[in-house]
Amino acid sequence: MNGTIEAPTIEYALLAPILVVFGAAIVGVLVEAFAPRYLRSAIHLPLTLLSLAGAFALAVWQAVKGVPTKPAAMGAVAVDGPALFIWGTILILAFVSVLLIKDEEHFVGSAAAVPGSAEEEQSLVERAAHTEVYPLLLFAVGGMLLFPAANDLLVAFVALEVMSLPLYLLCGLARRRRLLSQEAAVKYFLLGAFSSAFFLYGTALIYGYAGSVDLVKINQALGTVGGEDTLLYIGAAMLGVGLLFKIGAAPFQAWKPDVYQGAPTPITALMASGTLVAAVGALLRVFWVGLGGLDWDWRPVLYGVAILTMVVGAVLAITQTDIKRMLAYSSIAHGGFLLIGVIATGHTQAENTSALSGLLFYLVAYGFTTVGAFAVVTMVRDAGGEAWHLSRWAGLGKRSPLLAGVFAFFLLAFAGIPLTSGFFGKYAVFQAAVANGATPLVIIGVVASAIAAFFYVRVIVLMFFSDPAADGPSVVLPSRGTAAVVGIAALATVVLGVYPSPVLDLAHSAAKTLFVR
Repeated sequence: MNGTIEAPTIEYALLAPILVVFGAAIVGVLVEAFAPRYLRSAIHLPLTLLSLAGAFALAVWQAVKGVPTKPAAMGAVAVDGPALFIWGTILILAFVSVLLIKDEEHFVGSAAAVPGSAEEEQSLVERAAHTEVYPLLLFAVGGMLLFPAANDLLVAFVALEVMSLPLYLLCGLARRRRLLSQEAAVKYFLLGAFSSAFFLYGTALIYGYAGSVDLVKINQALGTVGGEDTLLYIGAAMLGVGLLFKIGAAPFQAWKPDVYQGAPTPITALMASGTLVAAVGALLRVFWVGLGGLDWDWRPVLYGVAILTMVVGAVLAITQTDIKRMLAYSSIAHGGFLLIGVIATGHTQAENTSALSGLLFYLVAYGFTTVGAFAVVTMVRDAGGEAWHLSRWAGLGKRSPLLAGVFAFFLLAFAGIPLTSGFFGKYAVFQAAVANGATPLVIIGVVASAIAAFFYVRVIVLMFFSDPAADGPSVVLPSRGTAAVVGIAALATVVLGVYPSPVLDLAHSAAKTLFVR
């Protein structure tokens, strides 16, 4: 032995979108350390937007020049078609979320101050701002990019932590209802701790079974390693639990509505869209690539989880009186619909491609509609800030018919009404599930969609067919960023509902290049 260590091979060009985002996050930290306080916002906003736009351009360039045929970074990161598609989706959703976040009135001036104290009041008078929101968001987005592309369980765990840790902090920075915001941060931290613990312990057990944390090697070990089935099944179950926590699938959804309710609404929009896209992408890669040969064992389990998630999300949403909690339970129900796409794996490449392309389209459609819905929530106010209670939305259609109409359109898209993006998203996933023999699951999904339509329509009726109270909510004049977010989301919801073919074709092309061996 000569004692030399071979240097790893890193394909920096393939990883450029991730590296640009992380590089901008590090620059943002340096800005916080060295730039004068009054200049920080002016530096952070263009830096954040340009880095996200640049990363998106690099992802598009990679897709145009040709999808790589093997994983990057010594097999640790799979820069394949689905990864590039998910990267593009996350980067666009993050970009529009930043346009909401730049309206700094959503964030407390001094998070360290005791809620209601003189120190907090002083920070508000001085118009103090937590400008570190921007680098924290970039770190979270970098983790979101790496998580669904991780071809190695340890890399996936690191990505999970990088994605989650900044979000724990961001959840506790709401300007109003400070105690609720701090409670949301603690609960999200505990949820994340459970998720990470299950995922890491599952990784250890899978390594004990396969002798590797590489997803391809794990799949190759299935059926060839004897006498270690206990390690395999318990490890796979724990990996699944860790990932299902991040999706918010039942019965692991308990505190998700609390987190959505207490977090600053722009951060809720980012979590409800970007985090969900990243978590579903990671779930796909682990179960389709790493545990694809075990699908006869994990599909029945996910079958039950999907049913429970759809039913719990749809039924409990009916009982909610808080608009953000209602949207949180709506997100849970949609997580169940997405799980139908994960379960819809077939026995041929064509069947898998159909299921995966439908799932990718659903992620895009749902992500845009979600960000748009939360952008509308930021604009409806009462004396205490955002009007969370549903009773405060009564008569909004008479006070501001345009805004109420846009929000009603987003709700109809969530319900899957034809000529909206939500209809084609559900149709693509349900069609693939029927083709692959999961018709009973699709029937339950349709029933859950009908139940969900009830509480969406209830809000629409409340806005347009109820009289506004004398002290009812007002609609603030939106900033240019908020108006742009609502406009982009509404346009995407219309276009994907009326003319979905280009995005469906793009998703189909991306799905063909999933690295499975």
